[in-house]
Amino acid sequence: MGPLQGMKILEIAGIGPGPFAAMMLSDMGAEVVRIDRAQNVSGEVPEQPSPDLLNRGRRSIGVDLKNREGVETVLRLVEQADALVEGFRPGVMERLGIGPDVCLARNPRLVYGRMTGWGQEGPIAHAAGHDINYIALAGTLHGIGRAGEQPIAPLNLVGDFGGGGMLMAFGIVCGLVERARSGEGQVVDAAMVDGAALLATMMHGFRAMGMWSEERGTNLLDTGAHFYDTFETADGEHVAVGSIEPQFYALLLKHTGLDAEDLPRQMDRTQWTAAKEKVAAVFKTKTRAEWNAIMEGTDVCYAPVLSMTEAYEHPHNVARKTFVEVAGVSQPAPAPRFSRTEPEISRPPCHPGQHTDEVLTAWGLTADDITHLRNAKAIA
Repeated sequence: MGPLQGMKILEIAGIGPGPFAAMMLSDMGAEVVRIDRAQNVSGEVPEQPSPDLLNRGRRSIGVDLKNREGVETVLRLVEQADALVEGFRPGVMERLGIGPDVCLARNPRLVYGRMTGWGQEGPIAHAAGHDINYIALAGTLHGIGRAGEQPIAPLNLVGDFGGGGMLMAFGIVCGLVERARSGEGQVVDAAMVDGAALLATMMHGFRAMGMWSEERGTNLLDTGAHFYDTFETADGEHVAVGSIEPQFYALLLKHTGLDAEDLPRQMDRTQWTAAKEKVAAVFKTKTRAEWNAIMEGTDVCYAPVLSMTEAYEHPHNVARKTFVEVAGVSQPAPAPRFSRTEPEISRPPCHPGQHTDEVLTAWGLTADDITHLRNAKAIA
């Protein structure tokens, strides 16, 4: 029942941001078929779903993309698809015979999404890389870390998933919206270096206003402030505080017992380091549970720093159904939410090639077609 119900999308199997984009589209109701390499298909489908949660909500077919008839099979599916998502280096899809020119010739309404690290052109477009490299070149990694320490990679959330997969999904949907007006498809060039830069737009604005230092760990939002950071508690756990606005800062002082007269003015950056030592010392006097009892639900802008397992069980997340269980595995629920067209996880993660016959039949191939392709080793 999701808002993308009725959309048919092909995903050329890859890793990381491409599957994440496909997962988001599937969560929103699109029928997404994952095209896995026939060589990765085992002879017997395991009884349990795949543990790779990025593959949830889709069916998979196994196709040999180096087989002429395998390529033709993909193009037959392209003719019926609304969009395609691929995550290879520039030129790979063209060499396989399923590049955008070929696909758009077969289906001019196709929205063709290309997910790369560096983009489709540029001096290093063909070089290998990973999330950490893309966010480094974007100027975003430099600002993540504590004062006097080296930059800290924020998992692979900023490049792969935020600046990559999420913007790829956004680009696909934008392309589909525009197609509703023009009737024409187009190519979406989603590059993680571009996306990682875009995510830091506010910081670039702060820099232009003279409000942001390029010395990491000294700014309002990068652990420089004594009222916006994580703090260790008496039991070795941590809490997160973000008391930026004056009224929230006043509540922080009240609930910690700190006296405003003992601290410098809130925005006096020259005193932040000393002030943080005082705040940190106070938080070490009680356990995380004790601070939860004092601050959780107040306007201090406070939260305990939870592990994944703890997050599953927190009363707010339980009430919101922020996490759901599918096939016995806890995982984040689809987001965002809609008042009418509620998104859902339609099925657990697929195994490569698990639905080859089922999908090809549903997309119009006959039993004879499928037998011929299997004999030709074009499909798994």
